[in-house]
Amino acid sequence: MSALSLRGITKAFGGNQILNGVSLDVGAGEFIALVGPSGCGKSTLLRVLAGLDHADSGEILIGGQDMSGVAAAERNIAMVFQSYALYPHLTASQNIAVPLAMRRLSRVQRLPFIGSLIPGQRATRAAIARDVRDMATSLKIDHLLDRKPGQMSGGQRQRVALARAMVRQPSIFLMDEPLSNLDANLRVHARGEIVDLHRRAGVPTLYVTHDQAEALSLADRVAVMMGGRLLQIASPQLIYDDPAHIEVARFIGQPRINLLPAFAEGGVVLCGGLRLTLENSPAGKMPVTLAIRPEFVFLAKSRHDGLAARIERVEFLGSEVILHCRLDAIGETVIAKVQPSEASGLAAGDAVGLRLSPGRTLIFAEDGSRLAGFVAGSDAGLSAADAGLSAADADVQREWAHG
Repeated sequence: MSALSLRGITKAFGGNQILNGVSLDVGAGEFIALVGPSGCGKSTLLRVLAGLDHADSGEILIGGQDMSGVAAAERNIAMVFQSYALYPHLTASQNIAVPLAMRRLSRVQRLPFIGSLIPGQRATRAAIARDVRDMATSLKIDHLLDRKPGQMSGGQRQRVALARAMVRQPSIFLMDEPLSNLDANLRVHARGEIVDLHRRAGVPTLYVTHDQAEALSLADRVAVMMGGRLLQIASPQLIYDDPAHIEVARFIGQPRINLLPAFAEGGVVLCGGLRLTLENSPAGKMPVTLAIRPEFVFLAKSRHDGLAARIERVEFLGSEVILHCRLDAIGETVIAKVQPSEASGLAAGDAVGLRLSPGRTLIFAEDGSRLAGFVAGSDAGLSAADAGLSAADADVQREWAHG
């Protein structure tokens, strides 16, 4: 049985459908990253799960128990917000202690002055203080316990927010873009802290982000969300290597995946000077999209030994070079990721030949769905004449390429 199950969750605001039948299972101790563009419904899904918003329909099962009608305070779910939501007038110690005080102390015991007269109140507060210090020590923020949020850096506030969420030992842990306010270097460091924290706690975690690097580096599984629907849920490697939908392929990966107009007929896909053999090819002639990652686009030995192209832009990134090249045959831009030694001496305007790794090529239908697995075989990088691409076929591709 899954630790957390969502069944057909829908939610609309003012006639705008935000969530469209979202279903998801999270295993015990599993870390799932929910990734997608802004406005796709990620944060709304977390708020519905936490009980801060109510779903229009669907079920939320935690440990097999339906929590759809249960108040947020009774769900034992901890949530870290993008803004951290720390009380500015309280110290870090007091902020971390808030959920424990709310759970362990009665309303009267929490009152100043009067509460201290209630039997057992001091012992309970001492136990809360010990738990706060233990959690702060584990996150290496015990030296910050007497500081208020205004006296801390963004990274320190983020760790205080994590400590406040984890100190209550929740059954589910939710994070809504907790690293978005940190600078690039601190984000990388904070990712490692979150992974360590999750490993120690062993709590099912749902992590919302629009940053695909966070999703791929942190999660056991990645759920890609578009337009209020989950398009694919799989391991980071499978999401990257084997996307089930063109929108998943387009969103995941930096630099972006290359998408080229092509057409399929009789078991063959034709794209510019490329002729690919397609497994399980559909009957009839139809437009398709050929997709390939930049790291599987290679420079040929010469302009005539591959797909003829011209460099538009060169991006030097230290350990790698990104080449933006326009194909002569169809006028589309292809991005190649190469080693600095391969790109040495190349500049914008240079003519080059490109070759593709046929086993890493993906084909998508007009509706965005995958047509087949990886291409079985090809003559990647041959000229149009050698690949059997007629002048008429090339003209048709140019029309598709340019609308």
